[in-house]
Amino acid sequence: MRFFICGSALRGQPDHGNLLGAPFVGEAKTAPRYRLYSVRDRHPGIYEVSEGGVSIAGELYEFTPEQYANLMAGEPPDLYEGDIVLEDGSTVRAMIYPRSLIEERGYEDVSQYGGWAAFKAAGAKR
Repeated sequence: MRFFICGSALRGQPDHGNLLGAPFVGEAKTAPRYRLYSVRDRHPGIYEVSEGGVSIAGELYEFTPEQYANLMAGEPPDLYEGDIVLEDGSTVRAMIYPRSLIEERGYEDVSQYGGWAAFKAAGAKR
């Protein structure tokens, strides 16, 4: 199963080991129809918007059933699996965060960074 990773399991991020060595397929970006939020500064929350979206940087991995199950078991609360559209028009699975919870809880919009790794790298400068 091909999966889009855009948060704390990216290469160089603290939860990368949760992928259990899944083969890295390549870097990828979403179509410019998503927003990126910092959920308690621990992981990203993304969701699709009808306007004002950006492309979010991430990575594609190919999972075995075991690797997929391990990833799902370690995902934070409230995230759910869904389809996202990449900039090339293809669709893959990814973890999405409910827009209603982001708005209700007032999580910070960090879409201007274009990706979780860039947001985290900028943390010391903010």
